[in-house]
Amino acid sequence: MQYRLDKYGNKISVLGYGCMRFTRNGTTIDMPKAEKELLTAIEQGVNYFDTAYIYPGSEEALGEILAKNNLREKVYIATKLPQYLMRKSETIEKTFNEELKRLQTDYIDYYLMHMFTDFKEWENLESLNIREWISEKKEKGSIRNIGFSYHGDTEMFLKILNAYDWDFCQIQYNYLDEHSQAGRKGLEAAYSKGSPVIIMEPLRGGKLVNMLPKKAVDLINSNEHHYSAAEWGLRWLWNQKEVTCVLSGMNSLDMVNENIRIASSVEANEFTEKEFDVIDKIKTAIRENEKVGCTGCRYCMPCPKGVDIPGNFYYYNLTGIYKKMSARKEFIQVMALRANPGFASECIGCGKCEQHCPQHINIREKLKEADKALRPLPFKIGIDVARKIMINHK
Repeated sequence: MQYRLDKYGNKISVLGYGCMRFTRNGTTIDMPKAEKELLTAIEQGVNYFDTAYIYPGSEEALGEILAKNNLREKVYIATKLPQYLMRKSETIEKTFNEELKRLQTDYIDYYLMHMFTDFKEWENLESLNIREWISEKKEKGSIRNIGFSYHGDTEMFLKILNAYDWDFCQIQYNYLDEHSQAGRKGLEAAYSKGSPVIIMEPLRGGKLVNMLPKKAVDLINSNEHHYSAAEWGLRWLWNQKEVTCVLSGMNSLDMVNENIRIASSVEANEFTEKEFDVIDKIKTAIRENEKVGCTGCRYCMPCPKGVDIPGNFYYYNLTGIYKKMSARKEFIQVMALRANPGFASECIGCGKCEQHCPQHINIREKLKEADKALRPLPFKIGIDVARKIMINHK
């Protein structure tokens, strides 16, 4: 197993165990199976285990397995405060104590504010005295490192990153999302501040393995390295020195052993032009079904009416690459519930964006198409209701 250092010099395995996808028997986690998989991972050097308050049964399962096998001191636990549910300071304390009980521990190694998408969410926590609360927990040793996980755009990520002296952060990042969400710019900004970066969705929930177009599969199968689709995705990430740990939701012994094999042999900067060329060809094959040729360069921004042009086009393109429902769900999670979502419907047709687009995209027309695809009437109504509920609770 290879290791990279956190902010304070602690060795974190480059492969982390994502505990959201434990195998289930009906509504409960298959504990004997999960235990075998976790113990195998630990025996082979995995020391970072990621869970969250809202993952059903996950914290309890992880806590039980570690306690039963007397392994708590040999691993790092990362879990998360559901910040989007916090309305009172007392709720923060209550939630944290519940997590400690579930995990059968008196401290959390890496504690995250879960799923920021907007700076206003951090401001809400500040109004609940989160800075003082974190300080108290770190002083007592019940939290060792404080961080945040993120789903939003790059600009907002940088704002949150610079708002507090974070010990680490967690972002969605893979070769298809290189320039979306926090993106490479966010990754490099965090690294420059000495903040370790934990990667989630390295294979987009398996989509970069199980939902590749035939042309991409053929490219992978014919390559001289004989890497699997998963191995290409993981090696691309570990090739970057800025990546500290890559989470994988492993739910089979075969997956555990395969990922550990890869993680034990990778080094930063091992890719040559040949490997990058393969990745570029895979991405090109995936993107043949895109709806609009937007590269995410952001030359069209800022929009005078606040439309998130690259964001709308990114999720519009996902409707062509994957199933529409999957793309819409991601659009809602990342964009639609932000304080300023930048919906395509806000476009007034001024055309300023088109004057700066290197791809010469008919942005105004494509925004109309994007809005229709991402917010058909039932979704639009649901989003409007959800936004009103969120605004009323803040």
